[in-house]
Amino acid sequence: MYQARIKTTLFYLIAALFILLNAYFLVKKHSMIISALPLVFTVVLLAIFELDKLLLLVVAFTPLSLPLSELMPGLNFDMFLPTEPLLFGILLIFILKLAANGSFDRGILLHPVSLAIYFSLLWMLVTSLTSTMPMVSLKFLLSRIWFIVGFYLITAKFFESGKNIEKYIWLYILPLILVIFYSTYRHLGYGLWDKQAAHFVMDPFYNDHTAYGAAIAMYLPFLFGFSFTKIYSPGVRFFVRICLGILFMGLILSYARAAWLSMIAAAGVWAIMRLRIRFKPLFITFLISLSVLLVFQNQILAYLERNTTESSANLIDHVSSMSNISSDASNLERLNRWSCAIRMFKDKPIFGYGPGTYMFQYAPYQLTGDRTIISTNSANGGNAHSEYLGPLAESGFLGPITVFLLIVVVLYTGINAYGRTTDKRLKTLVMSAILGLITYYIHGTMNNFLDTDKLSVAFWGFTAVIVAIDIHTRKVVAETKQ
Repeated sequence: MYQARIKTTLFYLIAALFILLNAYFLVKKHSMIISALPLVFTVVLLAIFELDKLLLLVVAFTPLSLPLSELMPGLNFDMFLPTEPLLFGILLIFILKLAANGSFDRGILLHPVSLAIYFSLLWMLVTSLTSTMPMVSLKFLLSRIWFIVGFYLITAKFFESGKNIEKYIWLYILPLILVIFYSTYRHLGYGLWDKQAAHFVMDPFYNDHTAYGAAIAMYLPFLFGFSFTKIYSPGVRFFVRICLGILFMGLILSYARAAWLSMIAAAGVWAIMRLRIRFKPLFITFLISLSVLLVFQNQILAYLERNTTESSANLIDHVSSMSNISSDASNLERLNRWSCAIRMFKDKPIFGYGPGTYMFQYAPYQLTGDRTIISTNSANGGNAHSEYLGPLAESGFLGPITVFLLIVVVLYTGINAYGRTTDKRLKTLVMSAILGLITYYIHGTMNNFLDTDKLSVAFWGFTAVIVAIDIHTRKVVAETKQ
């Protein structure tokens, strides 16, 4: 009884002190900094005792995170708030806990996918040390590490035995729906089919309509899976189909052609997996298609150059403009950036210019004949617009090899896990993760967004889904055989 009174008295004293301090800073300093203390304490407590819950909080914040440049213009650096500072804190806590406990789940740490990730990070470290701009490269490497630790390693452990996956998915989808409503409302002000407005109506939450479209495309396979899997109740499936319609509307109004194309590719992969087409005929078909492209490359190029359809509000014309390499400024600028990446690689084929340096180094490699009306020499002009050519310029010949190796290992793991499990829920989840990643693998030929939290949540999180289900299904099969 006495201890209870002391605790109650202390509670009221602390509360009174907080109110007085808050009032003082508001009246005398015109500052609300003290008001943030409860939130800071909550985050610190979550980081120490409930790291997985803090990570879920980061996932929920990600679609709504804002670039620091929006809040404080003129700074020499940028980051997304509050997600990236939280991810850096999660990285530090993870390292401290790892040092204290001396271990982490070996199944995750030594998984083939993890080994492929370590290889890519190791080469990124090497090329950061040889970089033309070491501080830029090391900062880029650090951000990649905190994305991987948070959204892959810790998340894969959180998904142990196939648990919590739906929670992770929905915590991104629901805030994303808010962004879609916000973007659509702004779009209505310019006219719903105004293509130019589609480029900026999602700002400041997504700084590019292609990143916005890519994020939506990555989550659509999960909603398709949830809506047609009968293990979920009719009420849940009805709600999922409403969300599916909202995301599909957002995808169409994003006018992101690469995202549309990636959904078609994902549908093709789904058909192949459902029909259980074997690898050998697929590989032979791929080789024949590649041979045809190489043999008739001049004729194909000439045909593409005859396409003068510009990107527009007309959806059919907008799709047709994907192959316009004669007058479409967006397509021509991509070709310009890709050409610069290849020329940069030829100058530094072993180590490249250093991770994250493309946007600062590509300007001298632009040829006058390749420049477009949207070309720029400044660093705010963006990057190589490719997850494969960017690493080629920045990390030499091994850069894209590390990317392709990771893709091959992830897909091989996912397809085997899908075939191994008989659990309908896990089949739906692993199929959705594969298809979501396929959309980004395809999108990655035309854009690159893995240096942002917006796409890293999905890319590394879906990879964690595949790894967690693979480990779980292997254990189930092993236990069945005993």
